[in-house]
Amino acid sequence: MREDTSTVDDTSVIVDRGQYADTKTPWDHASWRESALDWAGRELAARGLRATGRQRVRLRPWSVLVRIPVEADATTPTTIVWLKANPPAGAFEAPLTAALARWVPEHVLEPLAVDAERGWSLLPDGGALFRDVLDHGPAEQRAWEEPLRQYATMQRALIPYTKDLEQLGVPSARTTKLPQVFDRTVEFIRSVTSTASVDPASLRALRPRLLDWSQELADLGIPDSLDHSDLHDGQVFNPEPGRFVFFDWGDAAVSHPFCSFLVPAGRVAERYGSEALPRLRDAYLEPWTSNGLTTKELHRALALATRLGVIGRAVSWGRHFPGATEATRAAGARASAEWLLRLTSDEPPF
Repeated sequence: MREDTSTVDDTSVIVDRGQYADTKTPWDHASWRESALDWAGRELAARGLRATGRQRVRLRPWSVLVRIPVEADATTPTTIVWLKANPPAGAFEAPLTAALARWVPEHVLEPLAVDAERGWSLLPDGGALFRDVLDHGPAEQRAWEEPLRQYATMQRALIPYTKDLEQLGVPSARTTKLPQVFDRTVEFIRSVTSTASVDPASLRALRPRLLDWSQELADLGIPDSLDHSDLHDGQVFNPEPGRFVFFDWGDAAVSHPFCSFLVPAGRVAERYGSEALPRLRDAYLEPWTSNGLTTKELHRALALATRLGVIGRAVSWGRHFPGATEATRAAGARASAEWLLRLTSDEPPF
């Protein structure tokens, strides 16, 4: 995890609320802060580390993130660890992070500690953020090809663990169940429709289209796996040339793996133009070519999944801490609706 721009909140910590000035999170309660930081302190001490220096706290409706400088003693360099707390709907991220470190250790961060019941994770710094590497390097259209190839390889390795993932609490959005996930998301939007300025009826009219697409996608026979759902360049570390590490699983679901292509494809199109997408598509699909499908079938599956991937993005905007303000809920409903409305397009949404 990396540091965000922060603003001074008091003399002991620096707090960043971003554009969510009225965000309600557990950090606002002294007892919760004390409990979380005490837990982190005990886990650090068990590893021969202690907190030092000013902490930086990033508060959002969907997470609390604390940047903690640590050292072993006065003679060792200061390093950074991160305490992350998720709301109940995203608490699965803590045990998921620990499980991924066991199943696919070469592709993810290994947490220092997790509290699965409370949705807390203590994580090491992951090195160079891919976004920073892109910003400071040459404008290379092929930059995303290798991380997506490695990400797809990880997804294939996780196919045997889909039931285990669901038992950890990772939301189930399997390909055949995407219409039901869509229904629940529309209901969330309807529940705050007075402030969200969205007509749920216009969204329900999209259901026949997604029914056809999800059935066609399921019939192609690609097994469900882990969908990150928000795989942008700020969710990937590039600690050394050619190696990529994926993190921040709070929006994840067990779903069609190709749904993950939606977000990186959109970012690449914005940064380099749509002409970069065919090579990106081929890089992502390379690890899937041994599935027995033709190139045409794989391309069709990817096109369908990137359309349906908007459902996963829409769902994530309802995962707030309890007590979220009406303004926060309305903003989430508007964002959810904007994603779902992309289903009106006849082209892949990137």
